[in-house]
Amino acid sequence: MSPRSAEVSRKTRETDISVSVHVDGSGKSDMATGVGFFDHMLDQLSRHSLIDMTVRAKGDLHIDDHHTVEDTGIVLGQALTKALGERRGIMRYASIDLAMDETLTRAAVDVSGRPFLVWNVSFSSPKIGTFDTELVREFFQALSQHAGITLHVTNHYGANNHHIAETCFKAVARALRAALERDPRQPDAVPSTKGSLKG
Repeated sequence: MSPRSAEVSRKTRETDISVSVHVDGSGKSDMATGVGFFDHMLDQLSRHSLIDMTVRAKGDLHIDDHHTVEDTGIVLGQALTKALGERRGIMRYASIDLAMDETLTRAAVDVSGRPFLVWNVSFSSPKIGTFDTELVREFFQALSQHAGITLHVTNHYGANNHHIAETCFKAVARALRAALERDPRQPDAVPSTKGSLKG
């Protein structure tokens, strides 16, 4: 089977971002976005999905983190789309409830080629350190749109905002890991009655 890997770069007046992914990896990550908390979350996404990821991002951080976080989601989504190609042989669907201390978050994915985000997560503070909590949703919105996945994320409960954010990334990672696994019963089939998944 051909390796599911891709590299994508995107440069605008606001950001300059390059991403490489290897879907059948070991969760090796190398992140440098200039946003410490975001790097930590991307490390979690890579480690728990077992997707090797390298991210290099330079953005207008003198304004805020928004463009860097959102555009990283765009480029990472584009890289996943490129790596998956026709999406043959994938399990396609997965969901998980992920616990971390007092927090429980569910992520469900359909790697369908049809982008959609349902976000049922709220934070009690606008900041985690210096990081804007609203950017967690912005990242997953960009990722789902450009990776062509339907993504539902629901935080059932939690008190610590760091834990809430981290469980979102870890839950999505574990759901992606399961959904992108090769299906041994139909290793070369597109898992759709239509015979194709728009990507």
